[in-house]
Amino acid sequence: MAVNFAGFSDQGRDYDRGSDAVMPKTILRNIAKNIAQAMAFLSVLPFAILTGFGRLAWIFQTVGQFFSLMPGLPGEYLRVAYYVLTLRRCSIDSRVSIGSFFAHSSATVGKDVYIGAYCVLGFCEIGERTQIASHVQILSGKHQHSRESDGRIMGANKEEFSLVTIGADCWIGAAAIIMADIGHGTTIGAGAVVTRTIPANVVAVGNPARVLDRNSG
Repeated sequence: MAVNFAGFSDQGRDYDRGSDAVMPKTILRNIAKNIAQAMAFLSVLPFAILTGFGRLAWIFQTVGQFFSLMPGLPGEYLRVAYYVLTLRRCSIDSRVSIGSFFAHSSATVGKDVYIGAYCVLGFCEIGERTQIASHVQILSGKHQHSRESDGRIMGANKEEFSLVTIGADCWIGAAAIIMADIGHGTTIGAGAVVTRTIPANVVAVGNPARVLDRNSG
């Protein structure tokens, strides 16, 4: 049986032409992104210097709150650039949405992390590719506010902070409150309150957050 290879050759040439058309767009997009990132770094550098690159806590928080109000894509570039320069570690490939800010410069943010709008993040470590929905709070542990022997609450200078670790590839639902570690690949339902360590690769919901039965459903 004769096989006509001409059609395959034409298809190959069409594919090559399509690839040639896509490549310049990709290159231009990457160039534009690199330029935007460079401009963002230049814009935030004086502010980062003012904070001692995150060492002066109250200035770091004030500037972070200021940048949290910047709208749109320019705001996202500015926030990430600021946190790359001031956090202990922050990937340039992460995203921090409007209204969100870090309370502690000792936090770390992995690659391709997404942080939704109006989140407050304390002393935490966020693993790669983790997605955080809007209005999430990640506290610096669950024993921040101690009391005197007579029951009076102690001042801010007596607060106790502990690292909260969120593994890679997690999903944190809207308005969740995180006070304890979360293993990689875990989903936390919207509105959940995490007060105890949640293991990897599970779904946890509720207040306090409990792991769903893996056999249910």
